[in-house]
Amino acid sequence: MKIFITGKNGQVGFDLLRALSPLGDVYSFSSLECNLGNEEQLRKLIKEIRPNIIVNAAAYTDVDKAEEQSDLAYAINSRGVRIIAQEAEKLNSIVIHYSTDYVFDGSKSGPYTEDDEPNPQNVYGASKYAGELELLNNCSRSIILRTTWVASAHGNNFLKTILKLSFEKDELKVISDQKGAPTSSSLIADFTAHIIHIITRPNDEKNSYYGLFHLASSGFTSWYSYAAFVVSKARELGIKTKINVDCIYPIKSKEYITPAVRPMNSCLNTEKIRSTFNLKIPEWESEVKNILLQIKKTKYD
Repeated sequence: MKIFITGKNGQVGFDLLRALSPLGDVYSFSSLECNLGNEEQLRKLIKEIRPNIIVNAAAYTDVDKAEEQSDLAYAINSRGVRIIAQEAEKLNSIVIHYSTDYVFDGSKSGPYTEDDEPNPQNVYGASKYAGELELLNNCSRSIILRTTWVASAHGNNFLKTILKLSFEKDELKVISDQKGAPTSSSLIADFTAHIIHIITRPNDEKNSYYGLFHLASSGFTSWYSYAAFVVSKARELGIKTKINVDCIYPIKSKEYITPAVRPMNSCLNTEKIRSTFNLKIPEWESEVKNILLQIKKTKYD
């Protein structure tokens, strides 16, 4: 089995290399080696390799900058996905693609299901939703995994930013009225491997496996509570920080203005993916602890 991975240097792509290598011959590419905005390069690579499965972990993810670079965001997050879908359909290949909670406006009181109507409030979310539609409309064997608040020991993310600032600042102010579930890239990669194992089993009915699914850690929190947990758990694990939890203060979204509007509610209902693929999803706290242990092992031990 040939597995084609885009975005290998990103958080999810980095863990996909580890998780998917035992499943077959893996061909992984960085954004320079496989630029979703470069149609000729993208089509040529897929045609040459003729993969059985394409796992698209590449995306334009700078939420605020996307407000100014909408053409680039759509080129990568939408038109690039269309190219992948078209080439996969020609090869009868499976595509697994990652999307985001930002396709929703965040106004719902409870967790979003796959049946809720998207209503993105920023360019990033709109471009990702456009990419979802391109994939579903152009590839009959596709799986979209929407996830939220991705974190890992690799790359840039909120967890690592908070940890870095906890060494540098005397206090932190963090938004308390936006909620979601921190989800580790290792969880996403491991569950992707599990899904691939299931959908490639011989003589299995696969129609129910294709389509749209929500994948996020269990439980919910706010950015403020998340930050407090990171600092508290880091100190508990022996990572000495300049500040403690008492030096972290909650603020409202209106007190921290950004170019792009963020959804107040990023909570995703994961019942569908759990029942379809027989998954038991861990709580977000255990995922954050595991990331901190990785960081401690590589940087502070």
